[in-house]
Amino acid sequence: MLDRRHFLSSATGLAASLAFSNNLFAQLEKAPTSLPESDLYEKNEEAYWAELRRQFLIPADEIYLNNGTVGSSPAPVLRAIFDGYNQTEKMDQQDPEDYPIWGYAAWNEFRDPLAAFVGCKRDEIALLRNATEANSYIANGIDMKSGDEVLMTDQEHPGGEQPWNLRAKRYGVVVKKITLPKPVQDSAQVLKLFNDAITPRTRVIFFSHITTVTGVVLPAKEICALARSKGILSAVDGAHVTGMMRLRVHDLGCDLYSSSPHKWLQAPKGSGFLYVRDEMIDRLWNTIATEGWEEPKLRAERFQRIGSSNVPSLWGLRASIDLANKIGMVRIERRHRQQADYILGEMMKRGTESWTSPDPALRCAIVTVNVPPIQRMDLENWLWKTYKIRIRGGEPSKLRLSTPYYLLRKDIDRFLVKFDEYRREKKTA
Repeated sequence: MLDRRHFLSSATGLAASLAFSNNLFAQLEKAPTSLPESDLYEKNEEAYWAELRRQFLIPADEIYLNNGTVGSSPAPVLRAIFDGYNQTEKMDQQDPEDYPIWGYAAWNEFRDPLAAFVGCKRDEIALLRNATEANSYIANGIDMKSGDEVLMTDQEHPGGEQPWNLRAKRYGVVVKKITLPKPVQDSAQVLKLFNDAITPRTRVIFFSHITTVTGVVLPAKEICALARSKGILSAVDGAHVTGMMRLRVHDLGCDLYSSSPHKWLQAPKGSGFLYVRDEMIDRLWNTIATEGWEEPKLRAERFQRIGSSNVPSLWGLRASIDLANKIGMVRIERRHRQQADYILGEMMKRGTESWTSPDPALRCAIVTVNVPPIQRMDLENWLWKTYKIRIRGGEPSKLRLSTPYYLLRKDIDRFLVKFDEYRREKKTA
């Protein structure tokens, strides 16, 4: 475990003073060293989640509604990161040729729990830094000719869309988009849009499992089945999914899947992964090359050979998986949906336009509403600078509200009160 005295004695000079100027260790020492008892959940759910809230360094008076951009790593994850530094920086590995350099090793002690968590085999997982990096592997690694088409939605994140735009500009691949309704009504509507847009030149269907624009949970299993029925590859951007809801990539039937666990799994920033279905591994080219890039026996490991990288972040990733398993993903997903349903219902009572699907199966922990004539950046600045409430949105009037499990009901109610106050002050109600 984290040894503050040892770590402080080994840190020197400016680096040490900067590292501890914000009393990070003091905050970690205040955080509970164990999770709340499971029976507390049965007795009082809100009290259970309030206890878990104490594991996060977000100040008690701050309301964080932007987990969709980046999550906050809780105390068990931060402790694991420092444990990783404490062990790896000693440089005392038994094998004189063994060095703590992620990017040149299998790191199965980290891939094994991740593979079990997302429902695939270890050899189908590559540890990367985020979904953007994984999406670039996908877009640049699939053999395609000029004129071949990739089909996606109009709600893709730049880290998913832009790798394909680069491929289009450089090699003549054609990027086609379907327009998703705001809101999406049901799965059949989405499947029809994809089916109608497929042409004889369609080689890949690339889509977000949960879109960054509206948070709609697309019917990934059905879209992947549609693609396979027509001999088309399916590639899924699952940046938001890992840790938000249960995920079994084998059950989805996709060929490729990317994710950023630093969002909803609360893993360290710079921890991501790429899943490559076993039958696809030998068809995907590396786009970062070092030792082992053309070694078939490595399977998906060859895609994580990216040179020296941050090993302690893998310790944090493993700890975030362990934490989610201890809480229980069934319990976490249920909490996410409950909180999102509550804030959506309250915002609709206030006359906002919902861009979140009315189908409960197509929404989870992100609620998107349109609130004209409010200018979202004015509201965003006012909420943060006046009341330490952090939101995110899009121009001119879109609000995207994220509801992580550690967000308490009283915090949502406080946001709603201040939203009403803003509308009265600005006379936009």
